[in-house]
Amino acid sequence: MSTIKKGLPGLTANIKDKLIQQSLERKLRQVEHEQSQPPMTRPLGGPAALPEEFYRFDQHPGYRQLRILNEGAARMGVRSPFFKVHEGIAGAQTRIAGKHYVNYASYDYLGMSGDPQVIAAAKEALDRYGTSVSASRLVSGERPIHRQLERALADLYEVDDAIVFVSGHATNVSTIGHLFGPRDLVLHDELIHNSVLQGIQLSGARRLPFAHNDWAALDRILHDQRRDFERVLIVLEGLYGMDGDFPDLPRFIEIKRRHKAFLMIDEAHSLGVMGARGYGLRDHFGIDGKDVDIWMGTMSKSLAGCGGYIAGESALVEHLKFLAPGFLYSVGMPPSVAAASLAALRRMQEMPDRVATLQARGKYFLELARAAGVDTGTSAGLAVIPAITGSSLKAARLSTQLFEQGVNVQPILYPAVPERVARLRFFISCTHTEEQLRHTVELLAAAL
Repeated sequence: MSTIKKGLPGLTANIKDKLIQQSLERKLRQVEHEQSQPPMTRPLGGPAALPEEFYRFDQHPGYRQLRILNEGAARMGVRSPFFKVHEGIAGAQTRIAGKHYVNYASYDYLGMSGDPQVIAAAKEALDRYGTSVSASRLVSGERPIHRQLERALADLYEVDDAIVFVSGHATNVSTIGHLFGPRDLVLHDELIHNSVLQGIQLSGARRLPFAHNDWAALDRILHDQRRDFERVLIVLEGLYGMDGDFPDLPRFIEIKRRHKAFLMIDEAHSLGVMGARGYGLRDHFGIDGKDVDIWMGTMSKSLAGCGGYIAGESALVEHLKFLAPGFLYSVGMPPSVAAASLAALRRMQEMPDRVATLQARGKYFLELARAAGVDTGTSAGLAVIPAITGSSLKAARLSTQLFEQGVNVQPILYPAVPERVARLRFFISCTHTEEQLRHTVELLAAAL
């Protein structure tokens, strides 16, 4: 930082920061430009003529971008907010380096990760079945707890069956990548999760995004494009993990029926959060589970485990169980993890008050933040609430400042989001107290 000051005499700290940030953005654009160039169509000659980025990891464009960002943050005096080591259960509160923090960096919306009954269920399965099933369920067989969890998920959605994968990200990649192909079209909300984009790329299907939550834009695209493809898939999120808003599901169901398309809902953030029972987006709108073709979700958030699931008709689930590479060629879910998620699901059903408390806490935080002048974007205040800063540097510094005051909240920076909507992202839990939320907003407003 001292070098920058000497090289830019007479400038204010804000102007210096802006100049450094503009320099970083130019460097990042240069790397992105290099990556976007078409592949070479002629031989390069012998090994001596090959560019270093073709055979050195430290010259890989992705790593160069990372270095530019890290070096720029260091020049601005911003410490990395990532990979903090939590020393216990990280729920509404956590301990980092021996100090206690109010924690907004956990998806444990219903406080199930530390629930005694959930922990006991995991321990019992560990004692009975061991730590691993050691191979894919197709090859090595399954345990009763696998089918019990899948049956419970299917019943939750009131559909025929369900299948659980060991990774939420891989659930989308493998399902979309396997079911669709080059003669198909996948339409998705422009803010859809990376796992969906990776699945589409794997499938080879044509990909078309539409404006966020804009069902009319989707309808227009289908009117123009549907006739040119065999299968068409529409993918939405139940609750968007960056912005905390949700789609008008009945509208999208009507559109998918009229155009004879499949509809897939990613409920990673909406299960346990939306609806009077916490049953997700369909519970919020009072929709029959069979009105959606593919229900997807994760068990790492409200269900206190790990992995993902697909729920739907028998033909869909049977197809995936026998042929989807992410299930067929992957080890089965550890029994202790399946038991924890099943116990968390049952606890959610037994205690709807946790869902009601979560929704009340989210609404309270949102109202306080907006009253304090915080830009919360389009958040519905259900569990995910951003504080949009408009600058990656400002978001990173704000995160550091709050951390020093006992609040752990992560920044979302460029290029994960456009620079103009860089933000802090608050995840609310039913175990946060009103006093914690009120104190946090006071600190946030003062810092802003």
